[in-house]
Amino acid sequence: MLRAIPSALAFYLAGVLVAQADGDAALGKKVFYRCMACHEAATDRDKVGPHLLGVVGRTAGSAENFNYSQAMKDAGAAGLVWDETNLAAYLSAPKLKIPGNRMAFPGLTNDDDIANVIAYLKADPKP
Repeated sequence: MLRAIPSALAFYLAGVLVAQADGDAALGKKVFYRCMACHEAATDRDKVGPHLLGVVGRTAGSAENFNYSQAMKDAGAAGLVWDETNLAAYLSAPKLKIPGNRMAFPGLTNDDDIANVIAYLKADPKP
């Protein structure tokens, strides 16, 4: 049984956690309210965290004019792209997906919330 835990954790850290493809963008907008203190999704304005406009498909740590942690810059330099799988893993446990990143939010615990937020971010968010 102990051998299964490291294996499962390795798959998780590799980003194999897959979000539901059929997330609901309208519900995702409501979930995103939890993120709005630090992130903007409808404009390219940075806050405490980088803007998330166009984040799906973007290389980690690459939004212009934002001062990312070295961990996030390194993740991007290593090829991390914010696709649905990587976003789902990060949104569920940011410190596990990219150790050393500065995001204080512990993550979303509900898989539907994660899928819905991703659907919202993919859907050209509006204010």
